Amino acid sequence: MTARKHPCPKGLSVAGKALWDDVSAAFELAEHELALLRQACSTLDSITRLQDALDADEVMDTSPQGRRVHPALPEIRQQRIVFARLVAQLGIPAGDEDAQDEKPVTHQRRATRGVYAVGKSA
Repeated sequence: MTARKHPCPKGLSVAGKALWDDVSAAFELAEHELALLRQACSTLDSITRLQDALDADEVMDTSPQGRRVHPALPEIRQQRIVFARLVAQLGIPAGDEDAQDEKPVTHQRRATRGVYAVGKSA
């Protein structure tokens, strides 16, 4: 089954567009997965902007009250956590796992949801 390319959402920057293009071209995505991908792309753009701000300034902010961590530092950490969770929820395989395969991988790993029993357990 060939993956169908979905148009890139408006408002994404370079990093978000690249992620969208790569994932939407490689995988067949359901509507709910496209929503997750949109969020992942937007989050990646936020991470890029925060990293740019952090790179332009010092990690430690010096103010009259004393030294403190740059405000972008805890936010970038939180955004990275969100991004990792979104990518994990999408089930996108890591690139190095399938490095030995000659064919591109077009399947997704699905997260284990656990066992849900209906009724009484024995």
